[in-house]
Amino acid sequence: MDIGIVFDLREAYLKSGMTLEEAAEFDSQETVLAIEESLISLGHRVEKIGGAKELLSLLAYGRRWDLVFNIAEGIRGRFRESIVPAMLELYEIPYTFSDPMSTAITLDKGTAKKLVLYHGIRTPEFCLVSSPHEIEGIVLNFPLFVKPNQEGTGKGIDEKSIVRDSSTLRERIEALLFRFGQPVLVEEYLPGREFTVGVVGEGESSWALGTMEIRVKGGYGVYSFRAKEECENLVEYLDLKEGGLRSQVEEVAIGAYRALGLRDLARIDIRLSQEGIPMFLEANPLPGLHPTHSDLPMIAKMQGWSFRDLIAHIITSASKRLR
Repeated sequence: MDIGIVFDLREAYLKSGMTLEEAAEFDSQETVLAIEESLISLGHRVEKIGGAKELLSLLAYGRRWDLVFNIAEGIRGRFRESIVPAMLELYEIPYTFSDPMSTAITLDKGTAKKLVLYHGIRTPEFCLVSSPHEIEGIVLNFPLFVKPNQEGTGKGIDEKSIVRDSSTLRERIEALLFRFGQPVLVEEYLPGREFTVGVVGEGESSWALGTMEIRVKGGYGVYSFRAKEECENLVEYLDLKEGGLRSQVEEVAIGAYRALGLRDLARIDIRLSQEGIPMFLEANPLPGLHPTHSDLPMIAKMQGWSFRDLIAHIITSASKRLR
């Protein structure tokens, strides 16, 4: 097939003046090159397109592809991850990963939690705070975990994200409201082990590829932006072996994946409560695909899949939607 790759390149945005944290969700040259090489090795013809604006220019010029491999996160706004899928829907070009609705829902963590709750999937008690005057109305039990509602890759998360008293809660919420200009998600902190699950497929045929436990060194600490950027030194990743706990964790992950309408491949984050109950934290419908640094390729490797196998599966799943 003729396959175009749509992506936001981290290096380009850093050169434009963004900070490392602001550009954290964007992909590296290594990621784009690894995807391109895998697609070529699978027999496809590949064109590297760039971001949404480059895609728009090529579409307006008349360029078309059999399939688009979309890993573009978008620049800003609640619907930034939905822009490329929406454009491709308009031009009736099939693409990988989830549609505009699912990418918009999952980027808004509060909305995603409400939807999985409707489907009977457990998540910590939470609330959204849009302005400082709403802080007094919070009726959750300490300790709490506080983070931006519409960010990923650990943005806005650090050692201060776990809050244990009212005065610190106000300071943290006001700082995040000012810094990110979006609602703040406040949820009851889960002290148990943390996992991330790779789920593949679509609808009732979706299944769990594997589950990886995430241990921030020094105990079950905060999987922060810094920890993710320096994961080789700060984080231990472990394959969760088959058994009762893995089955329970993956049941929650698959349920959330289906409830959110995700497809092809996504990553679902799960954490255990004080009682050891797996609970949904959030979903990533455009998971990082750096061959060695990103969580999902690591999960795939633990299950005996090569990076090429992972890319091939994504293409096979998305190809079912070809006309």
